[in-house]
Amino acid sequence: MSDPVIYTAVLPIGEPTAAFVSQLLAGERARRGTRRGRRALGCYRQAVLVLRWFLDATRVAQLAADNQLSSSTTYRYLHEGIDVLAAAAPGLHGALLAARAAGYTHVHLDGTLIRTDRSRALGPNVRVDLWWSGKHRHHGGNIQALTAPDGWPLWTSQVRPGREHDTTCARTHDGLLDTLHDWTDQTHVVLADLGYEGENTRLTCPFKAPAGGGLPVDQRAYNMLHSATRALAERGNSLLKTTFRALRRVTLCPWRIGAITAAALVLLHHDHDRTT
Repeated sequence: MSDPVIYTAVLPIGEPTAAFVSQLLAGERARRGTRRGRRALGCYRQAVLVLRWFLDATRVAQLAADNQLSSSTTYRYLHEGIDVLAAAAPGLHGALLAARAAGYTHVHLDGTLIRTDRSRALGPNVRVDLWWSGKHRHHGGNIQALTAPDGWPLWTSQVRPGREHDTTCARTHDGLLDTLHDWTDQTHVVLADLGYEGENTRLTCPFKAPAGGGLPVDQRAYNMLHSATRALAERGNSLLKTTFRALRRVTLCPWRIGAITAAALVLLHHDHDRTT
């Protein structure tokens, strides 16, 4: 067997963010009462391990080999990092209060599919795969995201199976639509696309053209303004997926997607020093 090749890699994230993750992990170890010297990796090296997985989607087997860890220990370190980051994510109420304090007149609600490896699970009946998205023709989990007027992500939801449409997911998340409705008034609105047309009394959605007919001029003009205003909504999901390769195809349990996305949001906020 030939000698292994050793190389140096640079993560596209600021040193303060790595230190931030390290501090969170140190706090978790203190909470658990972990004694010094009982872990194979220190907090900083564990933070780098977690960041490599998020940013480069580095295989767990590679992370284990690079740090001389077993696979089970590597998975445990990774999940611990995901959990401490997700715990620091903003809640929906906090995100909306911050949006109002920032002077935003509107926010966007949008759903996105986080793809996964094939993870077949029985749905409501034998012909339905729980995680299969017919729209995207891929396995994945649905995440609802709230974004600022310029598309900056403010909040992300827990995961719902990929077979569910955006309206179903929004209704399933306890209190989501009611909270958004309470935030709405004459000067504050929540913009959403036609995927939420069943909730157009609580969300501001475009008009849907009737079958076999067109829309009146005023409704077409409204749709054009709505589309132009909401055009940046996709930026939030794009920022998360382009920054963190792990979100392009999650290899962990699909039910972990919500925590993974929330953790990525915390990393994005900290690295850019921006929450709203």
